[in-house]
Amino acid sequence: MAQRPIAVLGECVADAFADTSADTFGETGRPRPGELALRVMPGGGPANTAVALARLGTTTRFLGRISTDPFGDLFRAHLTSSRVDLTGVVAAPEPSTMALATFDEQGQARYSFHAEATADWQWTDAELDAVHSSDASCLHTGSLALVREPGGERIEHLLARARAGATISIDPNVRPLLVDPRVYRSRLAHWCTMTDILRVSSDDLDLLMPGEAPERACDIWHLAGVRLVVITLGAHGALASLDGVRVRVPAPPAEVVDTIGAGDSFTAGLLHHLSLAGRLGGRLDGLTIGEVTRACAYAARVAALTCSTAGPNPPWAHELDGGPLSPAGGGR
Repeated sequence: MAQRPIAVLGECVADAFADTSADTFGETGRPRPGELALRVMPGGGPANTAVALARLGTTTRFLGRISTDPFGDLFRAHLTSSRVDLTGVVAAPEPSTMALATFDEQGQARYSFHAEATADWQWTDAELDAVHSSDASCLHTGSLALVREPGGERIEHLLARARAGATISIDPNVRPLLVDPRVYRSRLAHWCTMTDILRVSSDDLDLLMPGEAPERACDIWHLAGVRLVVITLGAHGALASLDGVRVRVPAPPAEVVDTIGAGDSFTAGLLHHLSLAGRLGGRLDGLTIGEVTRACAYAARVAALTCSTAGPNPPWAHELDGGPLSPAGGGR
């Protein structure tokens, strides 16, 4: 039986950061006085996840509103070159969303956003009805798409309909500089009633449930309806909880260039592995903690390879095939 596609719904973001490279400015290696040059890379949590899934070999359909401006051209080229299906994309007249990134000494990115009235959030019910297809085994979404209006509430309604035939996966990917974390907290309980897989980072956990232990957060989300919770812990790996049965998976060694897109790549690796195991398409029926362990180990390797390159640049399948953490190798 042919593998059913995974649909990813959400935003594309132009990730911009100051460029002082010699390739840009010649021998001086810096802009002239009064100038700031920006290097722009295609990003956005859902788009990053779609790219990573497609590069790993999963048939992936991106559902998004992509602007017709030059940034939108960049997004389309990036998604297409990564073999993402764009038949679910709306050509939007509004401008693209942009994030200006800076980095700390550990390579962690911090953003300022330019996102008012941009293309990604302007979904209409008619547009969502047109792009959604019932053939997807999984519908993944999250990040800003679920909390920016007018589209957020409409996407929630789509999730409620889509779960009749698809596994629902959500990554809140909290962005406190753009949306007050209280907005995420107020809606998370409702998301959990529709969600089969919830992936959050340790930073997300601190914002969603300040001071709460990861294990306690897992129990709360299980009670709300989520079967599989995965909390990624950066260099400390990940905690996965399936119906309250928990496992910790270490992070493989990585030479970190930056962490942009690492969490999105982890989510992609997790969904890709579960898809190959035949566990997507419903409520994770038959899923075992051993399968979760192997899926998270594979996902951690995908994330580590993403950290070893600049920007949201996830690995292709051939970069993982045959390794001890690849699906073919059986994981550990």
